[in-house]
Amino acid sequence: MEYISNLTLSHFRSHKISKLSLDGRPVVVFGKNGTGKTNILEAVSLFSPGRGLRRATANDITRDPEAIGWKIEGRVKNRISEYEVSISSENGESRRLFLDGKKASIMRLGQILRIVWLVPSMDRLWIEGSSGRRQFLDRLTLSYFPDHAEISLSYEKAMRERNRLLKEKVYNDNWYNALEIEMAKSAVAIQKARLEAIKYLSEAQNHLTGKFPKADLLLVDSDKTIITNEEEAIQALRNSRSSDMILGRTSVGPHKSDLQAVYADKLTLAKDCSTGEQKAILISIILANAKSLAKISDVSPIVLLDEVSAHLDKERQAALYNEICQLGVQAWMTGTGPELFSELKNKAQFIEVSTINGVSALSLAN
Repeated sequence: MEYISNLTLSHFRSHKISKLSLDGRPVVVFGKNGTGKTNILEAVSLFSPGRGLRRATANDITRDPEAIGWKIEGRVKNRISEYEVSISSENGESRRLFLDGKKASIMRLGQILRIVWLVPSMDRLWIEGSSGRRQFLDRLTLSYFPDHAEISLSYEKAMRERNRLLKEKVYNDNWYNALEIEMAKSAVAIQKARLEAIKYLSEAQNHLTGKFPKADLLLVDSDKTIITNEEEAIQALRNSRSSDMILGRTSVGPHKSDLQAVYADKLTLAKDCSTGEQKAILISIILANAKSLAKISDVSPIVLLDEVSAHLDKERQAALYNEICQLGVQAWMTGTGPELFSELKNKAQFIEVSTINGVSALSLAN
């Protein structure tokens, strides 16, 4: 089982110094609104590649008024080994990672832990723009394929350079050809990984409790065709070059894809479902992700569920907690009071968060 056994937050948002000792059970973080519950989950989310569940800059995270930078330290246990992890930033600089005291690339985190999350801002995932759904899918895909982040960065880097040429109206086939070959290679890898992730998620949903609706997931593109062949991807970029020059940006590729979900029992698009059904679909996907990871790779992801009880009735709340316990994952959940998690009782660690003069304070509640 993979989990964080010790966690220390130093000058991280509302937390001046907060320390937790954990045993791998689910973690319930409760307290009044504004006490710093979500800040703890955000810190945990930074134990993975990317900018965390809030997508915040390093400067946004540092605690005011000190503004001296921040640090997260933790001991991570996975099926292979234990790691001492230190993630920090000073003066708004990019995050720095140290593993067992040695500097390492942030991408290395994806090889140590798999972390997925569900936060209130995602409640509108199915009815807002495609960008959020791509990020959601890519986070899930990363949990299966740790190199997905690096491949995506390579694609974006090449695309930014191509976009620069397009905006500057540069006419040089050799330059475009080199970039488009590089983009095509990454694009195909990205789309194949996304499709494989959807396959895993779809299969795992069949084994969840009936309290959570199965969602048929589909990856779609602007022209309704997902390209998984490098030559076709190169040709698509070449064919769009003239129109892209008018637009000043790349119009084809995995950055234009979208994730669609259909509530299987009702044959209704997720965007047309009720708020409660939309939330239940998201939870179903997150649980399926954890279940499939445990099955195909013996990896237990860390699951972050912020204000998870919102829009769920008591029956679905109980079903969610039962699934989490059966999965045996370290799930971090927040809520305003412990009564929202009464079904967990001694099956979880309960942490109360309060504030003293604007500084978050933690206490073990059981």
